[in-house]
Amino acid sequence: MSLRKDLKEGYSPLLFLASLGAGGAVITFFMYLLFMIPHKGAPIPRFEHIMAVLANGPVWQQALTVLALAGIVFFAFLHFRLLVWNITEYSKFKKTGGYQALRSGNAEVQLMAIPLTYAMSVNVAFILGALFVPGLWNVVEYLFPLALVAFGAIGIYAIKIFTEFFSRVLTKGGFDCEKNNSLAQMLAAFAFAMVGVGFSASGAMSHNTLTSAIGLGLSAGFVSLALLLMTIKIVLGFRAMFEHGVNKEASVSLWIVIPILTTIGIALYRISMGLHHNFDVPNSAAGHYLMFAVIVFIQMFFGLIGHHVMKRIGYYETFISGSGKSPVAYAAICPGIAAVVMANFLVNFGLVNAGIVPKFSIGYFALYLPIVYLQLKTIAVMFKLNRKLLKAEPAQAEAQPKAA
Repeated sequence: MSLRKDLKEGYSPLLFLASLGAGGAVITFFMYLLFMIPHKGAPIPRFEHIMAVLANGPVWQQALTVLALAGIVFFAFLHFRLLVWNITEYSKFKKTGGYQALRSGNAEVQLMAIPLTYAMSVNVAFILGALFVPGLWNVVEYLFPLALVAFGAIGIYAIKIFTEFFSRVLTKGGFDCEKNNSLAQMLAAFAFAMVGVGFSASGAMSHNTLTSAIGLGLSAGFVSLALLLMTIKIVLGFRAMFEHGVNKEASVSLWIVIPILTTIGIALYRISMGLHHNFDVPNSAAGHYLMFAVIVFIQMFFGLIGHHVMKRIGYYETFISGSGKSPVAYAAICPGIAAVVMANFLVNFGLVNAGIVPKFSIGYFALYLPIVYLQLKTIAVMFKLNRKLLKAEPAQAEAQPKAA
C-alpha cells in the first residue's frame, strides 16, 4: 500500500498511533508463543525454543508457531514502516503553522503519542531479537542495561513534552475545559505507563541485582506518575463530559483506560516477579489472579460504556465504516490490542497458575475463542483505518510508484 506524502498541516501526531497499533499486534501474536510454546528455564521463548518446537513439537504447536511468527514478522515490518513514515511527516509538520497552533492549545498532549510509540518500538525490537537471533539470550544481561538506557531516553523525552505542556497551562492558562469533554488528555498517562512497563521487563528478567533494582525502581516511578495523571485527567474529563456531553470525534478516548490498565497491570506483575526472584519478596498466584480479574472487570466496564456511547452518537458509522476521516480513530486500536494481551495474562498467569483452569484443557481453549475473535476484529479495523487515512490517492500513488 502506497502511503500519503507531504501532509504538512494535514498531518497529526496522533497518526503515530497507527504505528503503535501495528506494534501492539506484534505483541498479540507473541502471546501465543509466550503461553503455548515450552520455554522452560527462561521467562520468554527464544530462538532455540522455536527451533525445538518446529523440529519435534506436536503438529498443533508447530502450526501455531508458524502462524504466530508470520504475524510477528508482518506487523513488525508494518510497525517500523509506519514509524519511519510518521517521523518523516512529523518533521515536515513541525515547520508549519499547524504545529505552532497545536502547541498553544489542548491538542498539545497529542505529542505524547510519539514517546508512546517509541517505547513500543523497543518492545518490538526485543521480541524480534529473542525469536530470530540465535544465542542472543546468552548475552541478555548486557542487553538489559541498554534497554534501561533506551527507555530512560524515551522517558526523559516524554517528561520534556509533558512538562512543557503542563507548565504552559499552569503559568499562562488557556486550557479550554469546555473542549476537554473526552478522555483524550489521558494520552500522557498512557505514554508514562508504557515507559513504566518497559522498565519492568529488565527489572523482572535480569538476574543482576543492580540492573533489576534500577528497572523496578524506574518502573514503579513511571507507573505511579501514570496513575496520578490518570486520576487527574479522568476526573477533569468526566466533569466536562457531564456538563457538555462527549466530543463525538474524541468519544473513542473513553476506551483509553483499557490500554493504560493493561500496561500498568503487566508492570505490577513484573515488579512482583522481580522482587520475588531477586529480593526474596513472596508473591501469590492467587493474588495475581485477583489483580488481573479486577483489571479485566474495569476494562470490560469502560469498554461497555464506550461502546454504548459511540453507538448512540453514530461514531462507528461515521469514523470507522463511514466517510469521516479522523486520526483520533486510531485510538480504537489500542484498546482491542490491550484487552487481548490482558486476557492472556488473566487466563495464564491468573487462572492457570492459580490452579483454577488446567492448561490446554477444553475450558482453556474455550476461553481463547473470544480472545482470538477480538484480536482478528481489531486487526480488521486497523486495516480499514489504514486504507482510509494513510493510503495515497490513486493520482499520488501513480506519481510515486516507489512508495508502493
